[in-house]
Amino acid sequence: MISFLDLKKINEPYQEAFLEKTKLFLEKGHYILGDEVLQFEQEFAAFCNTTHCIGVGNGLDALVLIFKGYLQLGVLKEGDEILVPANTYIASILAIINAGLKPKLVDTNLLNYNLTLDALEQNVTQHTKGVLMVHLYGQVNDALAIKTFCKDFGLLLVEDAAQAHGAVANGLKAGNIGDAAGFSFYPGKNLGCLGDGGAVTTNNTLLANCIRSLRNYGSELKYHNIYKGINSRLDELQAAFLRLKLADLDFDNKKRQGIAKRYLTEITNPMLVLPFVSDFNAHVFHIFPVRVENRSHFQEYLLDHGIQTLIHYPIAPYKQEAMQEFKEYNFPISDLIHQQIVSIPLNPSLSVDEQDFIIEKLNGYS
Repeated sequence: MISFLDLKKINEPYQEAFLEKTKLFLEKGHYILGDEVLQFEQEFAAFCNTTHCIGVGNGLDALVLIFKGYLQLGVLKEGDEILVPANTYIASILAIINAGLKPKLVDTNLLNYNLTLDALEQNVTQHTKGVLMVHLYGQVNDALAIKTFCKDFGLLLVEDAAQAHGAVANGLKAGNIGDAAGFSFYPGKNLGCLGDGGAVTTNNTLLANCIRSLRNYGSELKYHNIYKGINSRLDELQAAFLRLKLADLDFDNKKRQGIAKRYLTEITNPMLVLPFVSDFNAHVFHIFPVRVENRSHFQEYLLDHGIQTLIHYPIAPYKQEAMQEFKEYNFPISDLIHQQIVSIPLNPSLSVDEQDFIIEKLNGYS
């Protein structure tokens, strides 16, 4: 069986180093916001070419804290409208709602499944105060155009970069395109820890300082609380693990891009719609999605041949029971994406033989 993602296999090369880090962690006895978090924050900020990185508990909290920080600084006010793609993972929309803001869902496109400038221009209103740009599946789309659009309209640009660690578009790293960005280090991400973890990157020192306080009960100094904050701190041990893996991230992303080039060149089955890629540097292939009309039949066929697939995502967020406020909305492009999308295995641990087998079986599907 070719697993969609074998996390044990992904992390196996780091096992001895993880154990050594754990031993040092226990010897230090400093468990919360210690040197490992501080050093990871410095290293990840340098990786993203940003001034600041703030480690937090998870990717959702990263986005919520960005919006709460802007609310606290008076840049946003409760109820302000934020444009967000309709076909994103529900966390993107939850972040806006949980911060007390109003999401306005925008349909995307069938080429790369991300926001386009045209879609933003058609949906911006006098109530719009920001855009949440989601780099879905690991691809950054229209970076400069969307950045310029937001500047021209006086809008905040926040990146949901949870799937795009290391992607580079128009010379800009994911995390350094907008005013701030939220990352997730969930185990299956391109840079994943062994539990939950997240981070905010920004060049705005006021925002960074505000978020550092908000993540820690709103406190800059112990027992002195200047904001009504939350408890969302990157775990010290997870930061230590992330530092080890960060050193290999660019190399691993190149592996992903190499596999993706093979898929795009060698998968020739006309029944499958492959993703459109205009710039491989701008795509780190967290997910390799294909579209197919009879999805269940396609998945069964691959499973019969020992290839595991997943669906990102089977139910659109606006059709979730929790999102009743969107139940009357109509997003035809997103609907089609959610009906047809299938993610096939693509990760640095795939052998050449496994890649060959996947390509052969996809081409043999009928």
